[in-house]
Amino acid sequence: MKQSHLFTKTRREAPKDEVAKNAQLLIRAGFINKEMAGVYSYLPLGLRVLNKIVNIIREEMNAIGGQEVHLTALQDKKNWEATNRWDDKVVDNWFKTELKNGTELGLGFTHEEPLTALMKDHVRSFRDLPTSVYQFQTKFRNEARAKSGIMRGREFLMKDLYSFNRDEKAHADFYEKAKQAYLKIFDRVGLGAETFVTFASGGSFSKYSHEFQTLTEAGEDTIFVDEKKKIAINKEVLNDEVLKDLGVNKADLIEKKAVEVGNIFSLGTRFSEPLNLVYSNEEGKSVPVVMGSYGIGPGRVMGTIVEVHADDKGLVWPEAVAPFGVHLIAIFDKVGKVQVEADNLYKKLSDKGIEVLYDDRDTTAGEKFGDSDLIGIPTRYVISEKTLANNSIEIKDRLTGKVEMVKIDTL
Repeated sequence: MKQSHLFTKTRREAPKDEVAKNAQLLIRAGFINKEMAGVYSYLPLGLRVLNKIVNIIREEMNAIGGQEVHLTALQDKKNWEATNRWDDKVVDNWFKTELKNGTELGLGFTHEEPLTALMKDHVRSFRDLPTSVYQFQTKFRNEARAKSGIMRGREFLMKDLYSFNRDEKAHADFYEKAKQAYLKIFDRVGLGAETFVTFASGGSFSKYSHEFQTLTEAGEDTIFVDEKKKIAINKEVLNDEVLKDLGVNKADLIEKKAVEVGNIFSLGTRFSEPLNLVYSNEEGKSVPVVMGSYGIGPGRVMGTIVEVHADDKGLVWPEAVAPFGVHLIAIFDKVGKVQVEADNLYKKLSDKGIEVLYDDRDTTAGEKFGDSDLIGIPTRYVISEKTLANNSIEIKDRLTGKVEMVKIDTL
């Protein structure tokens, strides 16, 4: 991509009503646009990052046997009435609408009910199990508070996977595979060192659920971390019984602020029984399917990466999710030699399959370097009259600030 062709522009200031660092920087760098509180559009640079996060998640879900679908955002009232989750007194963040004939519809905030209803047509026998299905779907939640940028939105993308098993043992086996897959995801996107498996309430389905909490002062949650054991406990469930269960000494726990970037839940038969998702076992007996739910918000992950890695100059993207691998900056001379060499280098890098953002704009070196720091691509190549005097380019690592000169012929 030539930067002169990129329709988005960097900005000196973020919107005055934007308080979250992730949104401030992403707006200033031209990655997202704020439509209203809790609602953001993804622009070309931002969509490239989001898609890379999505693809990493997709690869890990496929690796544990997940099959991808895409369900509807519009929701049939009757499925939610069956589980008692249509009532606004039970679920207080519904967005609801209606057809012109007066039929009430909802905009999905999660998808346990519709997928459970769908699976009735595909699960009949023990031979149909186990199976797991996932999607990347736009969710709608009528949040009372939306002040955390893309980490808490009213409209947002979610990856939700649902597992269907014959019994609790088979469910537990898959649950552990999903837990390990989530740890791989957070490691791959650059959050592995800061993210802890966190014990949280399992509700009425199991003793515990597991959250994946990333340490950041921008987090809305308080967790207690055992750094040696690499586990954490949500403040909401911290008590002597939990400490005993986990073999954790309270003196080893450190209080931290964190953001929940993913969660996994055992659902038991909470949804399969009211929606009549059953299978025939080997004896011909009808048995309800045991389910689990596994969620990650790719946008929330993206916002968390910003909160964790950004510095005082701007964004700093881990290589795996950066919009481009290289930011090629040309500091043009008067005779045009730099442009010829920069154009040639851009073509060679692109032909090698390297993703390059080429700053070919007719503007000052200071503006180009400032924009490069703000955009946060991990590797910067600078080609100028000065570097060409040595048949070289300057390479700078955005994270470490390390600079080296490399001969163009050996690049």
